Amino acid sequence: MAQRVDISDVDDPRVDDFRDLSRADRRPDRPGGRGLVIAEGVVVVERLIASRYPVRALFGVQRRIEELAEAAAGLNVPAYVADADVMARVVGFHLNRGVLAVADRAPVVDPADLVQRSQRLAVLEGIGDHENLGALFRNAAALGVDGVLLSAGCSDPLYRRSVRVSMGHVLRVPFAHLESWPEDLKLLRDEGVRIAALTPRAEATPLRDAGLDEGRVAVLLGSEGPGLTDEAIEAADVAVRIPMAEGVDSLNVATAGAVTFHALSGI
Repeated sequence: MAQRVDISDVDDPRVDDFRDLSRADRRPDRPGGRGLVIAEGVVVVERLIASRYPVRALFGVQRRIEELAEAAAGLNVPAYVADADVMARVVGFHLNRGVLAVADRAPVVDPADLVQRSQRLAVLEGIGDHENLGALFRNAAALGVDGVLLSAGCSDPLYRRSVRVSMGHVLRVPFAHLESWPEDLKLLRDEGVRIAALTPRAEATPLRDAGLDEGRVAVLLGSEGPGLTDEAIEAADVAVRIPMAEGVDSLNVATAGAVTFHALSGI
């Protein structure tokens, strides 16, 4: 099981993986950092432990580490324990959830393999906001989406904020990156996956009439401001819109994703 190690010195190098998480230039989950996956809070840490990402260490106040005893029973990693003040000074801010875990990244998923084994997919273009990205993964997990494909313009789903907002579900919903956009949508078409582009355009097919609960379907969702590019919409098999009350022309992308994922599920 995870081995308890008490930490009283803020400068103790054993907790360097958790240090200065509020500083963008030094965060270990950022490009140029160590590429670590960081989970925050008991529930998310439990999901990290249960995931394919190799856990390196836990760090938290005693009460939270004790709450993780059962989940961490099979781990052979240190569980660093500190008081709330020491932990805040290491991390760079007061952590209300009281516990963190760090893990190494798992091998990347091949997009062709993900498409082949999926019935329902979300395909994201230019989703740059970490919270929206995390919320999309949480919605995908809740509503039966099998996997997520990301264009080159998307943020990293494994940033700490995305992991936290997803409630750790980004660690279990498989995702892969598309290097050529929108050319790589051919991977979907070659596998007989119908591609539906979500857009507020008036001429788009209303969601209720699009038949997205039939067959293999991928939903394209665009960036928070401009939405999908014309190229992405043209590459889709059908353009789909969510009908809305007068005076409202769009939804937050994570909300729009949830509504559409529900239509995909046939629930």
